[in-house]
Amino acid sequence: MSEERLRRVRERVRPFADFPVPGVLFRDISPLLKDPAAFRALLDLLEAHLRASFPHIDFIAGLDSRGFLIGPPLAQRLGIGFVLIRKKGKLPGPTESISYALEYGKAELEIQSDAVEPGQKVVIVDDLLATGGTMRAACELLGRLKAEILECLVVIELRSLKGAEKLPSVPLHSLLQYD
Repeated sequence: MSEERLRRVRERVRPFADFPVPGVLFRDISPLLKDPAAFRALLDLLEAHLRASFPHIDFIAGLDSRGFLIGPPLAQRLGIGFVLIRKKGKLPGPTESISYALEYGKAELEIQSDAVEPGQKVVIVDDLLATGGTMRAACELLGRLKAEILECLVVIELRSLKGAEKLPSVPLHSLLQYD
């Protein structure tokens, strides 16, 4: 049954050549989001993985912006809360902020300073792991809040870009892998 679900998810990932710059093959999840059965299959697979892997999770933390599409319904299924990790300047109140390198420049991420308590168990969710800069920055932010990061969870991993190597001591689980 899970092979059928995985096939359904894989079929709804659309490649776009030369986006956002020449030489890059972009993996688009828009068709996956448009297909309720495929999106349900995605959530089923992620939920089953987390339930089998971790007896206790306090929060799902989603990365701006596509992690916001996957994280909240996954958190709801697990009966836990969802935490936002946003681009700089988008969150009210006191925040922790970090600058990091992107594939095509620089960026900054923020989390509210009271988003998690020390020792709370968190899984970070996003749609894609490429070079790993954004995910590593998210790990560093949660580390500043003294959260226990259980895993980084992505739909797609672009293995040739070696992003997993930027996640020292944090396990990565990817549903789909491409070279």
